[in-house]
Amino acid sequence: MVKIRLKKFGTKKRPDYRIVIQDARKPRDGVTVEEIGQYHPIAAEDKQVCFNEERAKYWLSVGAQPTDMVRKIFNSKGLSVTGKSLAK
Repeated sequence: MVKIRLKKFGTKKRPDYRIVIQDARKPRDGVTVEEIGQYHPIAAEDKQVCFNEERAKYWLSVGAQPTDMVRKIFNSKGLSVTGKSLAK
């Protein structure tokens, strides 16, 4: 099973995440299939998230399951993700 999840970078109290496509059996910071974006939770509201929407739609269409946090990020940016369906 393939998941869309966050991969942690940054230092203590300065988190930085990449939105990645990864095998669900691999560890959080392990080998990824593809990196599709970034999430900076402590940046200004309009600069927190950037991701390749086309690649996200592709991976969702082939069955990749987003984690809860990634689902929230996608929904906040207008990419509606509910269960296995994709709508926009």
